[in-house]
Amino acid sequence: MCLAVPGKIVSIHEDDPPEIRRAKADFGGIQREVCLAYTPEARLGDYILVHVGFALSVVDEAEAQRIFDTIREMDEMAQAGEDESP
Repeated sequence: MCLAVPGKIVSIHEDDPPEIRRAKADFGGIQREVCLAYTPEARLGDYILVHVGFALSVVDEAEAQRIFDTIREMDEMAQAGEDESP
């Protein structure tokens, strides 16, 4: 199973050629460098879905929040399952 995580673009390396365009994205307080080659339309402040360091698509803030909420719920369910284990 693959998982793409939403991040918010906080800076873009403007001097990169389009085929290796890079940005720094914030993932809930953790910032990582990502490749924007597959999302040439991505701009500063946009939310992007990232898988293995590559932005696969641009999403709106509401969609990013829905994904954050789902991930949080999955984590809570996993923790509840661990608490119930003998």
